[in-house]
Amino acid sequence: MKVSFSVNGKDVSGDVEPRTLLVDFLRGELGLTGTHVGCDTSQCGACVVHVNGRSLKSCTLLAVQAQDSEVTTIEGLADGDTLHPLQTNFIKHAALQCGVCTPGFLIASKALLDRNQNPTDEEIRFALAGNLCRCTGYDKIVRAVKATAKDLRKK
Repeated sequence: MKVSFSVNGKDVSGDVEPRTLLVDFLRGELGLTGTHVGCDTSQCGACVVHVNGRSLKSCTLLAVQAQDSEVTTIEGLADGDTLHPLQTNFIKHAALQCGVCTPGFLIASKALLDRNQNPTDEEIRFALAGNLCRCTGYDKIVRAVKATAKDLRKK
């Protein structure tokens, strides 16, 4: 099947089998390997991308379901060489270790901050409940999101 949609602001297309997962298309066909496959069971959230502004697990979405959509991956979060404030704060607050879960946490965090620039700790934890981290624990991630929210409110 032919599929076409926008990824990180660029139009892409390709021929896929109907059963091809979006994560496999992004990684295998487009070479966008920042979107990770962490568990193969849709539990971990390492594969989270934005589809039309919504955070979705790309391991649960077929590539053909993204037809005519706007997809944003971790590679689209920065502005060229300028990191997104979330990326900067994840580094500053040591909210990452091995990096497997980090892209999913960043994309899910951005979706939260796009709709709420002053989230409580509870709101952050709820918004990130679909993402699992086995290394850092969640306190540093929550601190990084809160710091980013504060930075974004200053703008």
